[in-house]
Amino acid sequence: TPHHTTPHHTTSHKHQTKPNQTKPPHTSHHTTVYLERMAKLDMLLEMELGITGGEEDGVNNEDVAPEDLYTKPEEVWQVYEALASVGPQAMFTVAAAFGNVHGVYSPGNVKLDPEILGNSQTYIAEKLGQPVGSAPVQFVFHGGSGSDIKDIKRAIECGVIKMNIDTDTQWSYWSGIREFEAKFRPYLQTQIGNPDGPEKPNKKYYDPRESIRAAEVSTEKRLAQCFADLNAVNILGMGEMKPPSNVAGPRRGGLPNAGAYQAGAGVAV
Repeated sequence: TPHHTTPHHTTSHKHQTKPNQTKPPHTSHHTTVYLERMAKLDMLLEMELGITGGEEDGVNNEDVAPEDLYTKPEEVWQVYEALASVGPQAMFTVAAAFGNVHGVYSPGNVKLDPEILGNSQTYIAEKLGQPVGSAPVQFVFHGGSGSDIKDIKRAIECGVIKMNIDTDTQWSYWSGIREFEAKFRPYLQTQIGNPDGPEKPNKKYYDPRESIRAAEVSTEKRLAQCFADLNAVNILGMGEMKPPSNVAGPRRGGLPNAGAYQAGAGVAV
């Protein structure tokens, strides 16, 4: 999905468990049962450990105790040990809480601590007898929208392979529509008649596909920024992406502001 971006390429299917209010070992047992079944189907499981603050999909965690937003290395190890016991065919990631919140808030209200992930890697590597600097856990960064680039880069260094930015992509989509409406407002008031003449039709402006295309281009730009932040640009060996040539074909005249909106369309990701 567009709001899940990752610095690594994943080919397997994925299922996510969201035990927001529970902690291991209770959670680990039930998740292990899921993973045993999913491993047979070549599916990857994402385990959410701890609580992600903020509000999403009707679940409100804005008033949880601050300490509940931070996972301990010992808790990550309990989950890792349980899931890894399923066998080498089992694929899983861990979305460990390190101060994450859903949504975007004013600076200073969100205090991320990606060192929790680094400390968890060190702790688990020692448990497994792996060399110093090993990163046995594949982490997921929930609530990535609005995060400082330093925290993002450090989280990647500590083993994050996927970051969720749903709130930012919601805003980028809406922003494209909002800017389209503001720019062409005089052409969006009636079906006929605009600043170019009282009998000029406005169909190509109020056609919903036009504002949706503007939203898509705006979202594409935000995703391009995220791919760059996650070191995920041009890593598949496919080269630069050519600008699309099949957007609102010539018979329909393309976008009203085709030059402006299509100029940023050819982003290589």
